[in-house]
Amino acid sequence: MLYIHDMKEKLIPFSDIKKELLKDTSVKKEYDRLKPEYEIISELIKLRIKGELTQKQLAERIDTKQSAISRLESGNYNPSLSFLIKMAEAFDKKLEISFK
Repeated sequence: MLYIHDMKEKLIPFSDIKKELLKDTSVKKEYDRLKPEYEIISELIKLRIKGELTQKQLAERIDTKQSAISRLESGNYNPSLSFLIKMAEAFDKKLEISFK
């Protein structure tokens, strides 16, 4: 669990801070807008860890650089559809995208 110190050195669970922040409608709207992106990133990290691959090993599988995997996993890279397809294939998965 992630904790954050307040000014009095009291530990506050991040989940409590998140809950409070999401009461603000503008924060909630942006959070919901970014949610799919972070769900994809989270899933790719889980697959890489489950496959016991380093970022470098995964990069080699899809013919890219380790830094590209790092940027993706940190949320600093907006992958193309072809990049996501390569990632899915590296894990012997099929990429499916849907609109709801």
